[in-house]
Amino acid sequence: MVKIAIAGASSQVAQEIIDALVATGKHEIITLWRKDLPRPTPGVTPVLVDYSSPPALTAVLAGVNTVLSFVAGTAIDVQTALIDASVAAGVKRFAPSEWSAANITPIPWYSGKATIRSYLSAINTPTPKLEYTLFQPGGFLEYLAHPHQPTAHIRPLALQIDVANSRVLVAKGALDAKFTFTSVRDLARAVVAAVEYEGVWPVVGGVRGTTTTTRELVGVVERVTGRAVVVEEVDVEGEGVVGASWLPRLDHPSFDAMGEEEREKVAVGFWAVYLKSLEAGAWEVGGEWNEVLGGHSTSAETLLSSPSWCCVVGGVIDHDTSMPRTSTASTPVFS
Repeated sequence: MVKIAIAGASSQVAQEIIDALVATGKHEIITLWRKDLPRPTPGVTPVLVDYSSPPALTAVLAGVNTVLSFVAGTAIDVQTALIDASVAAGVKRFAPSEWSAANITPIPWYSGKATIRSYLSAINTPTPKLEYTLFQPGGFLEYLAHPHQPTAHIRPLALQIDVANSRVLVAKGALDAKFTFTSVRDLARAVVAAVEYEGVWPVVGGVRGTTTTTRELVGVVERVTGRAVVVEEVDVEGEGVVGASWLPRLDHPSFDAMGEEEREKVAVGFWAVYLKSLEAGAWEVGGEWNEVLGGHSTSAETLLSSPSWCCVVGGVIDHDTSMPRTSTASTPVFS
């Protein structure tokens, strides 16, 4: 049994992993909150923390073996404070807020992850002070279920691969660019196994489910659903997507406060960056944890073929989840 501290515990991915850790019945789990402590749940103790007070944060982490961070990527000061306090408290292991792509260079909203990667590398040079791993699953397979929710906490995002409406967007020439999808359940199992692993954590921690291409995934969707998929190859120019008849709606919680007009403007820049990052191979992850831990990873075809996904693949479409494209004009929204 080890003591685990979880920062950013309200995130959807964190909640899936907390459930998996609690289910083992082996570990002491504390969740860190800056305000508004939630009601305690079986197996989890919420703790109020002050990230601006190094002594107080260090005291909270006393006796902790592993810190798992899920804080927003823009909260660089929170993560650096957490890293410093982990070192001061003698924490053995730290997982920064990664949980996504491997190559983050083409993705501007992940610049905070790059800062934290550099910070962790620096504090461990020349003498290691804190063992850490970058958990990288690529995208989540469960997102293919949109608009349905097949897990307890992950709210599927609308993707450029719209299974429910049998259509796909891809940058011209990128049909064979590789990317990785991993089931969040497989990721959670890998994190549990990593916490219990007695060897040294790999710094790059890819958790690989299905590495595929748009062309291959279209074939999988067509076999499983029995429906032809309409593939739109689009031009991605600067911050614009040109020639798309639709764009997926940005329905992540971080966009919930936006009005529809603002959301559509932001979507143009978002999907331009995302499609270019797919073309660049940013979402293809290694299988470092697969090699260390062994075991089976869920494939896209297995998940799409499962009985619980019949609402998605069986032809039942609740609603069109896109925003119609009425103009090819674009507005730069990311810098």
